[in-house]
Amino acid sequence: MREILTVALLLIGTMFMLVGAIGILRMPDLLSRMQATTKSMTLGAVGLLLAVAVHFDQVGVTFRTVLVIAFYFLTAPIAAHMIGRAAYFTGVPLWSGTLFDELSGKYDPSAHTLDSFEPVSSDDSSAAADTPETP
Repeated sequence: MREILTVALLLIGTMFMLVGAIGILRMPDLLSRMQATTKSMTLGAVGLLLAVAVHFDQVGVTFRTVLVIAFYFLTAPIAAHMIGRAAYFTGVPLWSGTLFDELSGKYDPSAHTLDSFEPVSSDDSSAAADTPETP
């Protein structure tokens, strides 16, 4: 029974990895490729690591496998975000079919800051404080 579960987890992990590899080839630009591969490759790696834990059936191996899975879940999305952000800010071109670019014009390259919020003016906050509450 353990062998069947190991093979099933290996196949599931391998299929997710295959989908991620196809995503690298099929997606039109860097940001789309990163989105497709980060999600599927993470799930593929989890499937393969769970297969290792089931196959060896030892507490030490299972504990280390769970730690590696947790580390992978924590670091893969952050790394993809940072790579995507660096690619966007260095001017890697977006796909020609991109409908809108929410960050366009909000990045200051001289200060390396992103102005992604609308500041609340002091007039709006004082007007809200002056209005009486109705019971």
